[in-house]
Amino acid sequence: MKRTNPRRTALAGSVALLAVGGLLAASAPAALALPPGPAATVVATEVRAGTPASHQVATFFEEYRRAVLGASGEQPSEVRGRFLTPALDRRLDAWAQEHDADPVFRAQNVPVDWSVQQVKEEYGYASVRLTEFWAGGDSQEVWFSVRVRDLKIVELGDRPAL
Repeated sequence: MKRTNPRRTALAGSVALLAVGGLLAASAPAALALPPGPAATVVATEVRAGTPASHQVATFFEEYRRAVLGASGEQPSEVRGRFLTPALDRRLDAWAQEHDADPVFRAQNVPVDWSVQQVKEEYGYASVRLTEFWAGGDSQEVWFSVRVRDLKIVELGDRPAL
């Protein structure tokens, strides 16, 4: 599941209008040859993101981000308490101390957008990849493990846990 960003939506609409205009002015093969880039990746990810585990990660990430930005009336620790196991929450506190960064974003700043995709599910756990997009154009992956029976997030990190 992908959270929509109004600026990205407006940009995508503009690109679509330009593409349609280009179809009228250019041959079909040339007009359909779009350059590779992050937008193509986001669309592909969005299509495969409709699982309960990926939805849970997307919901957690959006609520956590809003709490960090002070836009929800909730503290980030309260959001983490609702979605994460206590053991993971303690490990994230330790990670934050060690790295002087936000343990969920894995950075010192807040991503401007993100996409979520469940990669696999086995032994009662789902592996979900969340790709963060930053204002400067960079992206970063954070991997989540979700216990399928109760949708609790049991692990997150820079590499797949499963």
